[in-house]
Amino acid sequence: MLPSTLPDFGRLRELVATVNAFYLRDRAMVRAQRDIERALAAGEPDGAQVRAYLAAVERYFSGFHREAQAQLKYVDRELGRLYQRQFNLTAERGVAARRLEATQGVLSSLAELAAT
Repeated sequence: MLPSTLPDFGRLRELVATVNAFYLRDRAMVRAQRDIERALAAGEPDGAQVRAYLAAVERYFSGFHREAQAQLKYVDRELGRLYQRQFNLTAERGVAARRLEATQGVLSSLAELAAT
């Protein structure tokens, strides 16, 4: 998904700032981030530096993206199960409440008959 042409340096700086907001643990990504920051501070980085940085960003973040998609899919599936369980329990509660009313009516009638 890398762009075929180099991005303008304003947009590149925005990307660098966005990536810098993350806690980077991968040494290669940390090195790529440091290198592009230095190149931008020194002026305009050359095409090879920009391409190397963009490739590192894609490598690093695409794994997290896939992981987040999988987690979201799992959570959505679990929520679906939970909603179905809640629906079933609500229906079951309604049946139990109606049974309680009916049995209470029978017991009340029995108590009235016993009192007379």
